Amino acid sequence: MGCTYADLTYCFRESAFERFESAIKEVANIVEQTIQLRVTEVLLANDENLREKAHERLSDSLQQVAEDIDRIWKESTNIQDKGKHASKESTVQEFLSSSRNILNVENSMVGRDDQRKRLVEDLTRSYSGEPKVIPIVGMGGIGKTTLENEVYNDACIRSHFDVCAWATISQQHNVKEILLSLLCSTKSDTFDINDEAELANMLQKSLKGKRYLIVLDDMWKTEAWDAVRLCYPNENKGSGILLTTRNNDVAFYADTENVSLRMSFMDQDESWSLFKSAAFASEALPSEFETTGKQITEKCHGLPLTIVVVAGLLKSKRAIEDWENVAKDVKSFVTYDPDELCSRVLGLSYNHMTSDLVFCISGFFQKTMRYQRRI
Repeated sequence: MGCTYADLTYCFRESAFERFESAIKEVANIVEQTIQLRVTEVLLANDENLREKAHERLSDSLQQVAEDIDRIWKESTNIQDKGKHASKESTVQEFLSSSRNILNVENSMVGRDDQRKRLVEDLTRSYSGEPKVIPIVGMGGIGKTTLENEVYNDACIRSHFDVCAWATISQQHNVKEILLSLLCSTKSDTFDINDEAELANMLQKSLKGKRYLIVLDDMWKTEAWDAVRLCYPNENKGSGILLTTRNNDVAFYADTENVSLRMSFMDQDESWSLFKSAAFASEALPSEFETTGKQITEKCHGLPLTIVVVAGLLKSKRAIEDWENVAKDVKSFVTYDPDELCSRVLGLSYNHMTSDLVFCISGFFQKTMRYQRRI
């Protein structure tokens, strides 16, 4: 695929770009969850017949995903070439609609609302000093980006700060792409600049004299912090910088005021609440499912990603025998290492794709794009 995230960045003014970007991110989340759940079905199938059916459902889902990605990619190319903004919106809606038919997973902040309130209060408290840096630290799948996104979109945050901007750092950080992402949020003009120093200067000017909130998601190394921190004006305006990391050293290095937030595993009550929300949504929970459901939840070790994946698997199953089978087999799927869990599910799905789907998925989901995980 020739259309990259950077290409899209250059093509749209802020308002149009943000609508298009938001739609793609929502679809990316749906696609990711779909692949996870379909592969989970394959992993937990306890006989050859069930496994064969699970493989068929996975194949059907991947085919639908490939068709949707191809459709939106073609439309994005049309927008680049001809600026057809009206047709863009209709295609995005069609893409969203068809993707939601594959899977419908609602966002949830179960057990994290106190942390959200604390961060909002810390960031909006009357303060006129230098930018306040607040790291959110925790292992993969614990819910850092979900929490950060809830704070970023909070009405109090939006009214308190003059400018809010977001960039995803990733393991192999690219300073130019980070600057471009932040500039998309701070400027309404289009631009095509390759010089890193010029981009940094533009960002400085766009933030100067303003109270700003910068979000840096998924920071792996202290070098990444050093590379971007000097791009922000060091004025006494009460600005804030929120970053997420799995690395304790990064959190300690960036946290000059000892205000970092460490995200821990959910307790059993929070885990059960999230599981019920993901598996039954607004439906009443039949009493016969509660005992088995709690057994399953306990084996998820309080990791939100694990809970949502397993609950999503059971979302369409309303026979107690299915739940009991999952309760027996779930240990073979759930790992104490959440990174290994993600790798196992997504890696298996990737390995079972045909070569054209591998090329399609790899080209569309760039490492530096921000994907909101709904957990």
